[in-house]
Amino acid sequence: MTRATYRFREHAIRPDLRPEAEPILSAMQCKSCGDTSEKTEEFEDGTAWAAKHLKANPDHAEYREHITRPYWAEPGAWQ
Repeated sequence: MTRATYRFREHAIRPDLRPEAEPILSAMQCKSCGDTSEKTEEFEDGTAWAAKHLKANPDHAEYREHITRPYWAEPGAWQ
């Protein structure tokens, strides 16, 4: 007969702010045609892309921002 002991551990899922975490990335997408900017760590670059896209396509007035933010399950105390 095999005997086992189990313990539980609480975790908190939070944005990953550790130095080794992936960077937070942002990209803009035109809702009219679906074109998307490059992903970047500089959020201002996305709005610059949208302004340039709008200038070339005056009827493309709606955009959405896609943000990729890493999260991490931070281990807590053992129960």
